[in-house]
Amino acid sequence: MKLNVEIKGKGYPILCLHGHPGSAQSLSVFTNRLSNRFQTIAPDLRGYGKSRPNGHFEMRDHLTDLTALLDRLSIDRCLLLGWSLGGILALELAIDNPQRFSGLILIASAAYPRGNHPPITWQDLLFTGVAGIINYFNPGWQWNIEVFGTRSLFRYLMHQQTPQAYRYVASDGVAAYLQTSNAAQKALFRALRSRYNRLEDLKSIDIPCLVLAGGEDRHITAQSSLETAQHLKNCQWQCYPNTAHLFPWEIPSQVLKDVDDWLEINPQAIS
Repeated sequence: MKLNVEIKGKGYPILCLHGHPGSAQSLSVFTNRLSNRFQTIAPDLRGYGKSRPNGHFEMRDHLTDLTALLDRLSIDRCLLLGWSLGGILALELAIDNPQRFSGLILIASAAYPRGNHPPITWQDLLFTGVAGIINYFNPGWQWNIEVFGTRSLFRYLMHQQTPQAYRYVASDGVAAYLQTSNAAQKALFRALRSRYNRLEDLKSIDIPCLVLAGGEDRHITAQSSLETAQHLKNCQWQCYPNTAHLFPWEIPSQVLKDVDDWLEINPQAIS
């Protein structure tokens, strides 16, 4: 299907892929900065954001959509950046067609993703709903964070419960969550049940890679991200302590600096 896409800036192209739930807007923490030097291409994946699905689909349909998008934009070669599910899709693209991509940045992602999330209770859901609604109307309100946020599921997504992180949730997270389709949910759950594992296929990827992880990530553990980094031939690994799955919203300045530094020492990733 033809994806809705946000394109910013000019220069070498970077395909930016969001997670679940998510949308192109969820990646603004990266695209706003990178588009000052590069052309960032951030699509809403099928079933997310404004890319509405036509019924049932499978995870591999995302790859067909993304390849068609690059063809439509006449992009023969680009850098890949993927967060969570977006990182898994970026890996799949690089495995399927390694010559088309010059570099790979994985954010809170893994080729063999594993989590250690505790069971979810009704209290978790209640406090998450209350915290999310209040935060939407009053982003980053410290009272809401302390009373509801720290008792909600947000405590597993963001280890650092800061107003800055909650403002990102309000501006870039809520709409993405509400726009995630049931078809996208089902496609992801089917993939998870298949025990996805592409570690042994990473040997075909011979481009500069950067793998970033949150030390307290419960959704895709830092250990599984490290395992992926160890299977990539040319990879730099960075783990941020006291952060979780949404660490780019917890410590954006540090993450963006590390991405800039990596690009500086790996010019072949953007050429």
